Amino acid sequence: MTPETRKVDEKLLAKMRLVAARGFSNSAQGLSQMIGRELSVFSPDVDMVPLAVIPDMLGGPDNDAVGVYLRFDGELVGQIMMVISYQQALEFCDMVLDEPSGTTKEFGRMERSALSEIGNLTGSFFLNAIYEITGLSSYPSPPAVMVDMVGSILDVVIATMGAISDQILMFKAAFQIAERQIQADFWIIPDPSTLEKLTVAEMVKK
Repeated sequence: MTPETRKVDEKLLAKMRLVAARGFSNSAQGLSQMIGRELSVFSPDVDMVPLAVIPDMLGGPDNDAVGVYLRFDGELVGQIMMVISYQQALEFCDMVLDEPSGTTKEFGRMERSALSEIGNLTGSFFLNAIYEITGLSSYPSPPAVMVDMVGSILDVVIATMGAISDQILMFKAAFQIAERQIQADFWIIPDPSTLEKLTVAEMVKK
């Protein structure tokens, strides 16, 4: 990576940290209203990650996981994926449905619906935060829930785009209710022109 490229990446990441702070804060409020209990969302880490290394970062391409997928269009074009390990996703369902740990054994209609709404709300608040910070607007598709291996989930992302960046924005997040907490990854996979727009966009003064 050249010094200039590193400078561009750092400029983009600075904006994305603001997006994460605002997006996760607003999504926590929305999710708390949805489930009727206080839910907190923390985002300790944001990074630009090569697409090729994603499976290994999640334990390998054969690891089971749950993904909630949204596509976004408008001034910005790309995809958002919330990815949670299989066991953490089971625990997440127990948390939001107010069940004891270990209650959820599989992803039925109710569990998939809960995960779908969480991914949809969080993704939508992310896009709202991007608009508030950069002035660039976009709108999400309906969410789709996938229960599969990490490699297969990533294949879906790649197959649904004609042009895709070789880097993605990865947001680490923790969802917490009382003493219970789960870890999730949020991928923002922009097309190349969107990545350029996000990089050069001036921050909106409010």
